[in-house]
Amino acid sequence: MKINKLDFSNQTIYVGIDVHKKSWTITIRFQGMQLKTYTMDPNPAGLIKYLHRNFPKANYESVYEAGFYGYWIDRKLCAGGIKNIIVSPADVPTKNNEKRRKTDKIDSKKLAHELNSGTLDGIYVPSEEDEALRVLNRLRMQLTKDQTRLKNRIKSLLDFIGIKIPENYELRHWSRKFIDHLSQLEMKHKTSKIALEKLIENLKQVRTELCDIIKNQRAVAREQNNIQRTIEHLQSIPGIGFITAITLYTEIIDIMRFSKIDKLCSYVGLIPAISSSGEKERTLGLSNQQNKFLRNMLIESSWVAVRKDPAMTMAFGNLTKRMSKQEAIIRIAKKMLNRIKYVWQHQTDYVYAVVK
Repeated sequence: MKINKLDFSNQTIYVGIDVHKKSWTITIRFQGMQLKTYTMDPNPAGLIKYLHRNFPKANYESVYEAGFYGYWIDRKLCAGGIKNIIVSPADVPTKNNEKRRKTDKIDSKKLAHELNSGTLDGIYVPSEEDEALRVLNRLRMQLTKDQTRLKNRIKSLLDFIGIKIPENYELRHWSRKFIDHLSQLEMKHKTSKIALEKLIENLKQVRTELCDIIKNQRAVAREQNNIQRTIEHLQSIPGIGFITAITLYTEIIDIMRFSKIDKLCSYVGLIPAISSSGEKERTLGLSNQQNKFLRNMLIESSWVAVRKDPAMTMAFGNLTKRMSKQEAIIRIAKKMLNRIKYVWQHQTDYVYAVVK
């Protein structure tokens, strides 16, 4: 008796993966049908083996939501013959009843269903090398926040015990002279002095780590000509120094993936949220969906550009005739982003006083 082997050639198996640290919830769909939902250990190799064993020779497509796991799962799945995409949670269609009833199984089934329907678009996945550059830059930003917290704690401690810092020392960027001045402050109680010394010690340690990271970033940029050239061109733009330039590079990586400026604005978070009903349409301000590492930094750079570039100064003046300064600077940030895109794509320096 002849036994036919399983053969799913030219057919597609769709897999929705709800990823968690301790377990994954998997939903498998085929020909518009839900075949199975189960829980497994968080192991790409186990999923690859299961699919190849139960659905041999099929085309495999999978999806999971972006989160704290990063991209390593995607790379493992792709290496195992699975066409995987990662989606932003905000881009997954969600019904009202799904917001009230949220479980791992529901999320997994929803991902598999939307993948099968072709409604999902995957996010950009950087190379391992580019991801490593991004990780280092994001660590720098985390340490910068830690530095700000320590400064605020020092100020709060001094305010609490009634020590006023001289106004000429109230600098935005604390100098070594200012920190030495704080270290020499005399206090009535020894324990208060110990608390201040510990805070200053932590602050100095964070400052040293930040300096080391920036040195390493500069060294890596010099080693790779394409990165160095791009950063130098970006730094020719008013309001953009090395820190902003390296952040732009590590978050965007490939400027060519944005075919239109509107897509780049949407990625950064400079697109307004709109509420439309019938003939009425309301603008609700900037969308909550943003790249949190870029939007505020770009707006800060735009304030500098308004002061340094006559073309930006003129544009800002015209905008403030019909809107507030806060609204106007968002428009300037969009204009800045457009010029960043041009400088990056054409690998050329910024030209001042160009009206367009």
